[in-house]
Amino acid sequence: MSKELVFGHQNPDTDAIVAAKAFAYLETKLGKDVEAVALGEPNAETSFVLNYFDEPTPRIVKAAKPEVDSVMLVDHNEPQQSIADLKDVAVTHVVDHHRIADFNTSAPLFYRAEPVGCTSTILTKMFDENKVEIPAQLAGLMLSAIISDTLLLQSPTTTEDDKIAVKALAEIADIDYQTYGIQMLKAGTDLDSKSDKELIDGDAKSFTMAGKSVRIGQVNTVDLQDVISRQSGIEAAMTAERESEGYDLFITLATNILDSNSELFVSGAPVDVVEKAFNTKLENNRASLPGVVSRKKQVVPPLQNAFEN
Repeated sequence: MSKELVFGHQNPDTDAIVAAKAFAYLETKLGKDVEAVALGEPNAETSFVLNYFDEPTPRIVKAAKPEVDSVMLVDHNEPQQSIADLKDVAVTHVVDHHRIADFNTSAPLFYRAEPVGCTSTILTKMFDENKVEIPAQLAGLMLSAIISDTLLLQSPTTTEDDKIAVKALAEIADIDYQTYGIQMLKAGTDLDSKSDKELIDGDAKSFTMAGKSVRIGQVNTVDLQDVISRQSGIEAAMTAERESEGYDLFITLATNILDSNSELFVSGAPVDVVEKAFNTKLENNRASLPGVVSRKKQVVPPLQNAFEN
């Protein structure tokens, strides 16, 4: 089986879906036999993006080995965030912008990791380096991924590379990225139609910290009160999933994309580690985190440090 599957992490966000499509397109142009797939249904924001650019939703897969012997990962590297049978296939490529944790292979591989705001920023560079032209439709998708991951270049994860990529992709796609970006981000904040379980699972990732299993979800909104009013249901959903899946700690971060403030909801233990990480006191299993918008840069690192120290 020479074909390879390309995919992002479980509970895919816009970058996970788009980066798989973009990397698959690039690798195809470079002569590889690949297919971009997804490890779950697109969320509301990603569905908006795919519909806006008239792009088909990728095929969803639950396992790789029945189809291929090797895979390419984008927007993640940690096994617990990846496909269920990752250990049964070879990983030949990784393109990512997150920390590297619990990742190893038995053979050499292509690994590209950069501390930028979005995987699609790295891929924009790779297209240029390989002298492969980015089609207008794909440029629009990649632009959307960067807007999503950097909250329209307002997140602290944003770098100059992200800003350069946004301008280049917006020009190719012929889009006013500011106007489009606000429309796109708001499309992902319709919470009324979602159950409490859908809220906590929509953008959630699992981490191992000092031997503890930690689940961290994030919900984007334009009004934090919309999420706070559902706290009892959110807590119950987190507790039920924590008990059924064996997580020690489940955190959900609700982020206002307009003013860059967040509320933290906590289920499980150790609570003192959470309070230490964010220099706060939980009241009713909740805490306000002004200026916190990035799970990757403002939530995972301090929490990891608090667990280890």
